[in-house]
Amino acid sequence: MSNLLIEISGLTQRITINRPDKLNALNRDTIRELSSAITTAAANDSVKAIIITGSGDKAFVAGADISEFNTYSVHDAKDLAKDGQDVLFDLIEKTEKPIIAAVNGFALGGGLELAMSCHMRIASTNARMGLPEVSLGVIPGYGGTQRLAQLAGKGKAFELIFTAGMIKADAALACGLVNHVVEQEDLMDKCLEICEKMSKNSSVAIASAIRAVNSGYTDGENGFETEINEFANCFATGDFKEGTSAFLEKRKANFPNN
Repeated sequence: MSNLLIEISGLTQRITINRPDKLNALNRDTIRELSSAITTAAANDSVKAIIITGSGDKAFVAGADISEFNTYSVHDAKDLAKDGQDVLFDLIEKTEKPIIAAVNGFALGGGLELAMSCHMRIASTNARMGLPEVSLGVIPGYGGTQRLAQLAGKGKAFELIFTAGMIKADAALACGLVNHVVEQEDLMDKCLEICEKMSKNSSVAIASAIRAVNSGYTDGENGFETEINEFANCFATGDFKEGTSAFLEKRKANFPNN
């Protein structure tokens, strides 16, 4: 994959977008490669968590590759937006293994939209985030208008979108856009620390929790009803039997899929 670097560290797969000359901007090829890498990692039983980051120390993803847009018609633009959502952004959100965005610099436009599709976001202190699309005469795509409002609230989403401005990492933490902020040299260690904690727990239950949480943000679905069903279904799994047995026997659980 010419635009990605893939590395496995223990039970975690790290996917690095490697277009430093373009500040890791997303183009169609990179989106396709990311989709393939996520799908492969999701199918690998030895991978329990995924980290997405950008190469270098300047940018996670500085945005979409605007040079691709110059000749697009309305029809082309609609196909681009839908294809990107279907192929990558919704795929990430629905992947039943935890995915962390390690935001190591600028995350603008498509970059922030990529980070928001992940289950968690850890940012370095030098990170800068924003959706500047209205300054180009267009609105955020790839689910940006929806996920920003879900994470930061409707008012904050309107402010960030309307002003096309950037916010620093501490402001992103304050509004709930990111989970943690650390020094850049500690960013990957923090992500790996969280991945290690998650890998000790039931991967079956984590997948179930992802489905339940996502259901509450999906049109036509009742998140509470999904939670009831997912909760009940856990009782039929080997992980539930092992987890409860370990608790009663006062030992650490050894989940079958771990």
